[in-house]
Amino acid sequence: MFAQPIVAPAASGTADGLARPNRRSFLKGAGALGGALVIAAHLPLARRAMAAAGDLTPNAFVRVAPDDTVTVLIKHCEMGQGVTTGLTTIVAEEIDADWGQMRFEFAPADARIYNNLSFGPIQGTGGSTSIANSWDQLRKAGATARAMLVQAAAAEWQVPAGEITVEKGVLRHASGKSARFGELAAKAAALTPPAEVTLKDPKAFTLVGGHVPRLDTPAKITGKAGFSIDVRRPGQVTALVAHPPRFGGAVKSVDAAAAKQVPGVVDIVTIPTGVAVVAKDTWSAMQGREALKVEWDFGQAEGRSTDALMADYKAMAQTPGLTAAKRGDAAAALQKAAKLVEAEFEFPYLAHAPMEPLNGVLEPTADGAIWWAGSQFQTIEQATIAAILGLKPEQVTINSAYTGGSFGRRATPTADYAAEAAMILKATGMKAPIHLMRTREDDMRAGYYRPMVYHKVRAGLDADGKISGWEHVIVGKSIMIGTSFEAFAVKDGIDATSVEGASDTHYAVPDLTATVHNAKEGVPVLWWRSVGHTHTAHAMETVIDELAHAAGQDPVAFRLALLRDQPRHAGVLSLVAEKAGWGQPLPAGKGRGVAVHKSFETYVATVAEVSVEGGALKVDRVVAAVDCGIAVNPDVIRAQVEGSVGFALSVVLRNRITLQDGEVEQANFDTYEPTRMSEMPKVEVHIVPSAEPPTGIGEPGVPGLAPAIGNAVFAATGQRLRSLPLDLSKLTST
Repeated sequence: MFAQPIVAPAASGTADGLARPNRRSFLKGAGALGGALVIAAHLPLARRAMAAAGDLTPNAFVRVAPDDTVTVLIKHCEMGQGVTTGLTTIVAEEIDADWGQMRFEFAPADARIYNNLSFGPIQGTGGSTSIANSWDQLRKAGATARAMLVQAAAAEWQVPAGEITVEKGVLRHASGKSARFGELAAKAAALTPPAEVTLKDPKAFTLVGGHVPRLDTPAKITGKAGFSIDVRRPGQVTALVAHPPRFGGAVKSVDAAAAKQVPGVVDIVTIPTGVAVVAKDTWSAMQGREALKVEWDFGQAEGRSTDALMADYKAMAQTPGLTAAKRGDAAAALQKAAKLVEAEFEFPYLAHAPMEPLNGVLEPTADGAIWWAGSQFQTIEQATIAAILGLKPEQVTINSAYTGGSFGRRATPTADYAAEAAMILKATGMKAPIHLMRTREDDMRAGYYRPMVYHKVRAGLDADGKISGWEHVIVGKSIMIGTSFEAFAVKDGIDATSVEGASDTHYAVPDLTATVHNAKEGVPVLWWRSVGHTHTAHAMETVIDELAHAAGQDPVAFRLALLRDQPRHAGVLSLVAEKAGWGQPLPAGKGRGVAVHKSFETYVATVAEVSVEGGALKVDRVVAAVDCGIAVNPDVIRAQVEGSVGFALSVVLRNRITLQDGEVEQANFDTYEPTRMSEMPKVEVHIVPSAEPPTGIGEPGVPGLAPAIGNAVFAATGQRLRSLPLDLSKLTST
């Protein structure tokens, strides 16, 4: 069975699946919870999330129960990044709870209450927004719960509320009276939530900024944590899909005779994305799929190889593109430049390759369906499943589970694998729950990818060693064009995620032009951890480094001069230089490189130390300085930066997705190899103290690693390797 000791399955709500946010449902819901205090956040649109009548999982953010537990409903997806601990910490701080009484549950799918404030009317996780968008929301929720508990105590003890103190889940008065949260929950639930609350002075924080154990660790260590791959529903069957080997291909004909003879296979259906084999278990489904004989129609398929696609990109870069940024007159400045740096960069397609393969269980019910999954875009998955099954979105319940990684893959505008599950359920007559499984090979060869991108840069220096002109051309397929996100992410044909980090550079470059070409191709692309910053930061920081050396200046000093009006950039850069021992000599064959970049409102500076010997590259040490505003959980922040290094290092060293005649050549971790423990450098993370609101940390550690390593290779060898992955065979000597 599906074990969820911490994460309770979301209930379906009222009879029609919707919560009714009014005073009566709040009181009735509180009664149904047996004296629990349920608190809603004060949302920007003055909405209140109240408990639904008879629903044991309330549509709210905070629940204080008679057993003294404080439960926070988490509207975001926990993929290993620690948001369940981080968001719970925010509430615990404001309510003044003891950490041992804190719990969490995943919230149901209801975008009217649990929308991501950074996304608008969509419930979803991405863009490193979880802590940032919930900071004020959950602080107010926790403070509201605290205020109501204090008011209940004041009424019972007949003392002024201002004389009551709260510490570690206990309310006290100078008279000697005291009570734990659970003892006052029922009385507090009968009160009207205050319209305004006073938030704690950050100087008084005891949990935020300190050490708290992660809430999800015990269940993951013991194996009790519920991932969607663990779901077992009554009568459940497993489905695997045979996809076209070329993107855009379609089923022409199917011979399923041999597949139907495989023991355990119960059905074979053709769906718009391929041929689904339904069986009693995963192995039978795999064997049945192997026995299929499918003839594919490649009339509309992408048949080019990556070399041919890159050649097309380079040709496109020679033609005028769309202007993404224009400062001053770059062309005129370059004509006057005393020195020129010209650079080309090639970035490959990249797979997301999360450790838990894509999967989910779609279960038919009497009045709708339940989707059991590590849901990253609840609103989109809910609407997509409903549309395919002919239901209303509110008839699709989402029971969120832990997720074994994503890096952007589980957040698709098409809800692709949820859609496949719905197609199969419908095609098989809604007879049994469908566990849609994608093997790693399935997703690596028929999934979504970080776009392949080409950069071409011309930058100049004047006689004083200052930047004199910068022309930047970017060619790649847009992630947003053609999706439901195009309306707000694309302006005048320019996808912001294609140029972010370059067109909006914070370097003081007075004359800069950035243009972009939107390539047309059949390869499906998607945001990948750090999105456009994954390539723009590398191009920017490599060229900046080249300019510094061409000017005969120290790379850190050169950058600081260009960031004189950017104190937070300069702050992390100065800190990382100090902690890394910048300027200290290294032995022959070793080099030290630096990069600084802002992404998702977080500032990260990175220094890498490398050894280059006999044509082999070893990254010995990585030092990072991070300014992400108030550090809610410093341990989690350090872990995220360390994880970013491990995640990105294999991309720097070797990984790429290549196509031969339209077919992906990589399939699993043997041909798309993750970072090995033996390759992992020593990582040091230094967090800048800050009073600014928290910003993202799940992604910002990625962009600076590649350019810091590339710049370190130059420091060690005197030669530049610009494209990724770094190919040391192109060095003339090592």
